[in-house]
Amino acid sequence: MAKGKGKPPILTLSAEHEQQAIDKLKRLFSQRFELDLGSFEVAEVLELFTNEIAPHYYNRAIFDVQQHLKERFESIESDLWALEKN
Repeated sequence: MAKGKGKPPILTLSAEHEQQAIDKLKRLFSQRFELDLGSFEVAEVLELFTNEIAPHYYNRAIFDVQQHLKERFESIESDLWALEKN
């Protein structure tokens, strides 16, 4: 991925996965928008998504996991209370 100024990405791809993403984006731009972009231009778009958009999805995933774990722990706590002897 092109190394530009700004904050480092919170998510990184292996070289193989990055190339696959670039190839998919090139296909999308070509087929959907009739834009034939080079790998450099598409890598810039991928970098934009990685630095500016992906963090929102990442943070949402973290929030969703927190909510799931909270519900799970509450359920476990409830089960433990049910086992308590009077």
